[in-house]
Parts: sequence; structure tokens; C-alpha cells
Amino acid sequence: MESSEIPPSDLREEQPPAPASLPLPAAFLEFLGDNGLDPALYSKADTIPRYIRLKPGTESSVVTEIESELKCDLVKVSWLPDFYAIPPEIQIAGSKAYQQGKIYGIDAASGAAILALDVQPGDHVLDLCAAPGAKLCMLADMLGSTGSLTGVDVAKHRLAACRTMLQKYSLGDRSRLFVADGTLFSILPVNSNLGSMEAFVGIEDNGSIFSEWTSKRSWKDRQKSKKAKAAGSPHLPSTSEPELIYYGKDSGLVGLQKRYVLHPSTDAAACTSGYDKVLVDAECTHDGSIKHIQKFEFWGWKTLDRRVLNVERTGNLLHLQLGLLTNGFKLLKTGGSLVYSTCSLTVAQNENVVQQFLSKYPSAELLKIDPADSWPCRSGDIQKTLRFDPAASQTSGLFVAKFVKL
Repeated sequence: MESSEIPPSDLREEQPPAPASLPLPAAFLEFLGDNGLDPALYSKADTIPRYIRLKPGTESSVVTEIESELKCDLVKVSWLPDFYAIPPEIQIAGSKAYQQGKIYGIDAASGAAILALDVQPGDHVLDLCAAPGAKLCMLADMLGSTGSLTGVDVAKHRLAACRTMLQKYSLGDRSRLFVADGTLFSILPVNSNLGSMEAFVGIEDNGSIFSEWTSKRSWKDRQKSKKAKAAGSPHLPSTSEPELIYYGKDSGLVGLQKRYVLHPSTDAAACTSGYDKVLVDAECTHDGSIKHIQKFEFWGWKTLDRRVLNVERTGNLLHLQLGLLTNGFKLLKTGGSLVYSTCSLTVAQNENVVQQFLSKYPSAELLKIDPADSWPCRSGDIQKTLRFDPAASQTSGLFVAKFVKL
């Protein structure tokens, strides 16, 4: 079989007829009505392809091998390099290509958000909501052998999955991962201020120098983990300091004093020594991810009520989204750019958050995302923002906004 190439405008014609709608519960239908969203959208789960990304540098002959193994065509996504569409029912986890680190699953819309960040060689990049790790892998691929990548997530078990992915795809050398609250995280890139670091290199201080990372945990770390499990929470308490759970051999940490590297920054320091690029793919209600909503049919719709539709949680979520965007922007250096995205289709979690943020931070300005001229998306309700709508784009729903720090 040979891989074909289908432009975005023709993808929908290749799909089978839509199945019957999901039996959506009344509470979710009310949520959709309150937000002006069409329930018919959720009948299209089996018409939207899955997407995989082929690790850059992989020989084109591998595509034919993967097609043979998965027993399906890999349809090249014309508007997104290294991305392929496969039928939605195809599972990749058991394939050799996946196990050998040649492919990984990531939605095309998420890939577009990362491409919008325009990562350049030498950039210091921050992914403030890094789990489960596919976005982190793509960012690491774009950086190559220069710059640095910092991943942050509040859930340690999910960030551990990121670590596994980075190692599996041999992309962790320039990376470091912190378990931390993304609204409070304040650690700057390790190589951003070489002049002040010189005083700390090589100083012996009771084992406070970073040696090469090892998966073997110290007794102290094991005890801390036991206490966390006993407390019953997989998340870091909001008052806790960031916990470094991984750093690569070229991350710049080896040989440095820990208390310097883990020192929180000031807003002024971030302006000159902050991150060049920041991705804030914020926690949301996931209503734009039809496949995610479809899972609640098996998990139980009561789980949807508790995890998505709870009024108190939704209010907290809007506060969290604004907090993540605000803190990500604070950690950005002057002239740097930030991409904010969610897989919600609601205005409240997207345009409204952007509007609130812009009203508070005059040094933030929206940027046009130039590559989007060839993407199957439309403008959001605010100029220069983008929306991927599942029915039209044949991807997961996604909102994307790009800012520059003036």
C-alpha cells in the first residue's frame, strides 16, 4: 500500500456515514444549550480520523511498513508536516512502530497549536500543562539539539508518563520536568543567565550539586512518595515547592547547585531571562474532544457530571485558566510568544479568558498565526484567534490564541 495525501477540504468525503448520536444525558445537553453548542456534533465521533505523528527523520519506506502492520492507509495531512490520518477505530499501542518509538498519537489540531508557537533552535521553551506528553515530544523534536524544554504538570503520575514518553522517543536530553502548580511555578530557564550561574558551578555543598539523573530514587524521595499516597491525592498541594522528577544530560543542570536552579524568579527577571516560548494548553471541560466525551458512555455519565459539569468546578476552571495564562505570560521574556489553547468549544473558556487577560496586561498583544492561512480552521470571536471545529476541520475541537510580550 502506498500512503496517499488528502487536503483538509477533502478529508470529510472519505469518511463513512455518521452513526447514531450518543445518548447524551440531560445535564450535558443543558451545558451545550447554555453555551450555544449543537448536540448533533457528538454523532460524528466515528467519522473523525485519528492522527499520528511520524518521528522526523524516519525514512519514508517506514510508512509502508506501518500501513502493512496497522492494516490501513496512512493519509498524509497536507497542511501539517509529519502527520498522518488513520481510521478512528485503529489502535496503535500494540504496533511495533509505536513500541519502537517511530510514531505517537496526537491530534492534528494540537499539532497546529504547537506549530503556531514557531519554536526555533536555541529557544528556551516552557510547556505549563505538559501531561500526557505528546505535545512535549513534538516540542522537543522542534528544538533538536539546542535550547531547553521545561515541562510542568500538577499531577505527578501524569508527568511520570511524560518522562516515559521523552525517554522512549529519545527526546529527553535537553528536558526537565517539574511537578508543580502551573499558576504558581516560577523557575526560569537554567541557561538564561549564564553570568550569575558561574559562581555556583562546581561548589560542593553536602550533595546539593546535580549529578546525572538516575531513575533510582533516594530514601527521602521514597518516603515523600509514601506520604503522598497515604494522603490519597495524586496532585501536588498548592503550597508545595516544585518537585523535579527528571532532567536530561544536556538540560544544563548537571554540575549546578540545586538551590540556585530551584530558586523562584521575579517578574523583572523573567522579562530579561525568561522563556522564549510558552505553551499553555489549559485544563478545560474537554467538550470539543468528541472522542473524550464518548468515553463517558463507558465511564458513566455521572462521572461527566462530577468531572465536567459541576458548577463549582466550572467556576474554578475559569479561574484556573486565567491563572495559567497569566503565570505563563509572566514567565515569558520580553519579545517572547505564548500560545493559549483549550479543547473546549465554549466562549467562556476561550475568548472570555483572552479578553479578561488582555484587559489586565497591556504588555500583551495578540499575534496573527501566519501558517493558519492553510489550516482547516476559522477565526475565533476575537480577531487573530483561531477555532478548529470537529465537523469542518475533521480534528478535535480546539481554540488557539497567540500572544507576544511587548
